[in-house]
Amino acid sequence: MEAVIVNFRRGRTTQNTRHLVLKVEGINSIKDTKSLLKKQVTWKSSSGKEIKGTVSASHGNSGCVRAIFERGLPGQSLGQKVILN
Repeated sequence: MEAVIVNFRRGRTTQNTRHLVLKVEGINSIKDTKSLLKKQVTWKSSSGKEIKGTVSASHGNSGCVRAIFERGLPGQSLGQKVILN
């Protein structure tokens, strides 16, 4: 299963690079996101490094989820795909 990185989790003046908002293909409501909780997420960089994380909660009403990664992701990761295991 694949998802696209939408944005960092952020407030008005702060941004947390470990927390990201993901849009999963085929998921369009909060009810569908319940099955994704605690799943592993992997982002692969262009150099081959992998950064892993877990899905922690739903985000909003349109089926987006929040994922917490073990390290912060770079800004170039926005719009790229991640793999849900």
